Amino acid sequence: MDIETIYRKYFHDVFLYIRALSGNESLSEEITQETFMKVIKNIEQFDGRKDIRAWLFTIAKNTYYRYCRRNRIFVGEDFMETLQDTSPGVVDQIVIDETVQRVKHYADLLPEPYRKIFHLRIYGNLSFEQIGNCCHKSAGWARVTYHRARRMIQKELGQEELSNGKD
Repeated sequence: MDIETIYRKYFHDVFLYIRALSGNESLSEEITQETFMKVIKNIEQFDGRKDIRAWLFTIAKNTYYRYCRRNRIFVGEDFMETLQDTSPGVVDQIVIDETVQRVKHYADLLPEPYRKIFHLRIYGNLSFEQIGNCCHKSAGWARVTYHRARRMIQKELGQEELSNGKD
């Protein structure tokens, strides 16, 4: 598969993955472009044994994390701006956004390989087979690791709600 086909076929998927990680659309565009520049330079290193999307997502994730470390930034939403409108639809969306942010927060605290597997499954939308191939493991290993990661996050969310209820 030539680079132009890869770009057209997977650009949007990579962009959505980075946007899910960063929460920032313009940063996601920049990181996605940088990812494909790296792909162009390193396409000969792709041996075809892994799924191309898993390879692209790995490059994108590493590019994003390198960007964050290099710039010493925490990428997040400006939550105060959304609080100005308190109509029911906006309040519901704020609650959903808060929940998503809490899940993302706890997912980022997971130890490896749980964090990587959770991100690939949720943000990368990869199958367990693709995740297993990406990690040189079986699909069953990927499935078990993902479900353990989910349980860890659910446990943290449950403890958070218990501690909030005691106030």
